[in-house]
Amino acid sequence: MSLKRNIIANYFGQGWAAVMGLAFVPLYIEYLGMEAYGLIGLFSVLQAWLAMLDMGMTPTLNREMARFTAGSHSPQSIHNLLRSLETIAVFIAAAIFLAVWSASAYFAADWLKAEKLPVATVSQALAIMGLVVALRFLESIYRGSLFGLQQQVWYNVVNATISTLRYGGAVIVLAWVTADVQTFFLWQAAISLLSIVILALRVHGTLPRPPDPSRFTLAALKEVWRFAGGMMVVTFLAVLLTQMDKVLLSRFLPLESFGYYTLVATVAGVLYLGIGPITTALYPRLVGLSTKQDHAALSSLYHQGVQLVTLLITPAAMLLGFFPREVLYVWSGSTDLAENAAPILSVFVIGVFLNGLMHMPAQLQLAYGWVKLGIQTNIVAVAILVPAIFWVVPRYGAIGAAWIWVILNAGYVLIVIQLMHRRLLVNDKWRWYFSDVVLPLSGGGGIMLLAKQFQPTSFNGRWQDLFFLLIAGGLALGASTLLADQVRPRILALLWNK
Repeated sequence: MSLKRNIIANYFGQGWAAVMGLAFVPLYIEYLGMEAYGLIGLFSVLQAWLAMLDMGMTPTLNREMARFTAGSHSPQSIHNLLRSLETIAVFIAAAIFLAVWSASAYFAADWLKAEKLPVATVSQALAIMGLVVALRFLESIYRGSLFGLQQQVWYNVVNATISTLRYGGAVIVLAWVTADVQTFFLWQAAISLLSIVILALRVHGTLPRPPDPSRFTLAALKEVWRFAGGMMVVTFLAVLLTQMDKVLLSRFLPLESFGYYTLVATVAGVLYLGIGPITTALYPRLVGLSTKQDHAALSSLYHQGVQLVTLLITPAAMLLGFFPREVLYVWSGSTDLAENAAPILSVFVIGVFLNGLMHMPAQLQLAYGWVKLGIQTNIVAVAILVPAIFWVVPRYGAIGAAWIWVILNAGYVLIVIQLMHRRLLVNDKWRWYFSDVVLPLSGGGGIMLLAKQFQPTSFNGRWQDLFFLLIAGGLALGASTLLADQVRPRILALLWNK
């Protein structure tokens, strides 16, 4: 399967999923209210926190399936590994559901500050939420396997279909069945169960049949425990770094205000649409090249990936940073929502942009099986971040939490890259900073500064604002592309069909 085809497929699948996830949010708010949308935002937080219980299984399966395609596993050994991790995952999923269900009454009554929704409604929604999170956890096991097997084209077609049912179907259910948050989460559970069945059948159907029936074995787990254990620690620390602000905000802020913060995180998260398809497609190739010790080809592929990420997320980040009110108004049609969320979005998106720049370096480290750096730097970051959040959030609320997110990720860009390139691609550090990041960023940034100077009066109309934003974003993308020396020739050749 060609790398270009995988990247295009990932953009289609993940892009469609992102569009579905964003397009219907205003309708969710219309049918359910901002407090109920705060619960939907809490669902995303809960899902991220419980990802630490993954114990590194998803990235491990991704890596080991990629190694299987490179010839490092037999059909029997890869089947045994899959069955062993499936067994563990089922028990973890059951524990997730029981834990969330047991704690739902406490969180509804004593943690969340709901002012309009009854406590019983919140408690029921949280219990169903636990079931959805457990099922989504199982989905990730098979998704990681399919990525490692480079079944990305097939997966993204299925993912687009499932996303349409998951998000668009929810609106139909709310409109035609009953408009309450419990029904929303019940629908999510049904779609997740369908997704698990489809993905599991594909994984087992893609792998060659083993000589003997697959079985749970400790030997299969022992072969990957170091990498999986390291990934578990990295995941745990990453969850602390990315979700601690939301946990504390859910405690300190009214549920409606928390809904605005999670709304901002959802909108800023559109940047990951420019990142995920690239890292997903490149990671198996990076693993293969590191296994073969082809460092020259690996370096070339790595820098192409970094540049592509930079030039794709720069226009979106600049639009959200320079024109947050206009973007929110075009998307939602609500001036009140735009005014309330814009100040937070303009800050939060800076942190998301900086975080996005670190995704390819993280993939490079994982391709070499080097998780120690991520663990060490994240421990230091958590030691600084958690006390800062406890002090800042009660005093400055959501905007303070957004600035902490910016400072944290600026530290990663300035410090972690220096440390990583002492061991991996030793001579490529300044190439990463200057050619891969600064040049594409300066092109898009220059266009956005000009656009800010010549912007029309805000809120003249959604279509006028949309036209202006599309023109500014397109010009910024073009300017970034012209300054991206690694990927510019490929993009121009693709456009000119050469």
